[in-house]
Amino acid sequence: MAEEIKNPNAEEEYQPDLMTLEDEDGNEITFEVIDALDHKGVHYLAAVEYAETEEDVNEDAQLVILSVGEDDEGEYLDVVDDDETLLEVSKLFEKRLSDQFEIE
Repeated sequence: MAEEIKNPNAEEEYQPDLMTLEDEDGNEITFEVIDALDHKGVHYLAAVEYAETEEDVNEDAQLVILSVGEDDEGEYLDVVDDDETLLEVSKLFEKRLSDQFEIE
C-alpha cells in the first residue's frame, strides 16, 4: 500500500478565524476575522458576519472594527466608539482590504 506523500510547499486548506460574540439583545453571532492591525499602540480586528457557504455570503455585509484590550481577567474585545479613531482605522483597513474585497 502506497503512503500518501505530502508536499510541504502545498497551500494549506483555508481555515477561517472565527469568534462568536453576543449582541446587546443576547443573540450569539459568529464573525470571521478578515484582518488585524496595530494603530497608535492599539490592536484592532476587522470582522464580518461569518458565511458558511457561498450562498450565505451577504454582499452588503458590514465590516465590524473591534479593539483588543487587556485587563486583570485577560484580553477583551470592544467596539470603537470614538468617531475620529474609527475613521482612521477604517481607512487603514479599507486600504489593506481593497484588493481582496469590493468596498464602497
